Amino acid sequence: MQDKIEEFKELLDKANFVTFLTGAGVSVPSGIPDYRSKNGLYKRKNYNFPPEYMLSHDNLVEHPDVFHDFVVHNMYFPDAQPNIIHKKMAQISNQKGAIVTQNVDKLHTKAGAKNVVEFHGNLYDNIHCLTCGKEFDYKDYLKDYRHHEDNGIIRPGTTVLYGENINSKNFQNAALAVQRADLLVVVGTSFKVYPFAGLLEYSTPQAKLVVINKEDLNIDSSILAIDDDATNVFSQI
Repeated sequence: MQDKIEEFKELLDKANFVTFLTGAGVSVPSGIPDYRSKNGLYKRKNYNFPPEYMLSHDNLVEHPDVFHDFVVHNMYFPDAQPNIIHKKMAQISNQKGAIVTQNVDKLHTKAGAKNVVEFHGNLYDNIHCLTCGKEFDYKDYLKDYRHHEDNGIIRPGTTVLYGENINSKNFQNAALAVQRADLLVVVGTSFKVYPFAGLLEYSTPQAKLVVINKEDLNIDSSILAIDDDATNVFSQI
């Protein structure tokens, strides 16, 4: 494993532009649960609907109380702090790269990263009433999902819900970041959710791909797969 980490360090040093593609596993060391692991959010049995429905536009509109309860108690971690993975990625990407993340927790930005594409939006910006468009602070949303002036439903930020399309600007910026990279690093994601998982199609033939994940993703195009805790890997680079 140590040889692989040394090889990764060499690839980072030689790269002209590094694009990190990150998922929920990057934020687990910061105390935020992931989705699909054995202890992940989607394995919990304390709700009557499947997790994909719980986080859907349909649930937001049809059962706003159920949606709000699920999101507030399972998705918001405002006190979470960036870990070594976020910090090292911020340093590298600020010098010569970008981060494209599925995460909605804003920890990459909190770590100081300036070139971040939040592919699925985030939970903290542009929280607004679906009826009138008035914006709210996330702390207000944690208390109530109703805008009592017009009885509208407040939705949590720019987060893309199941049943909604990816923001076209986010998609374009993500594709450009992948296209520009001569080194792509996939970290902490099952790489099963599309269109995020399809971003590799925008890479150039010359781009090298590194995958850092506890479980083997079996991505044929990868030149280096590190089946290790990303915290351990990034603490050594």
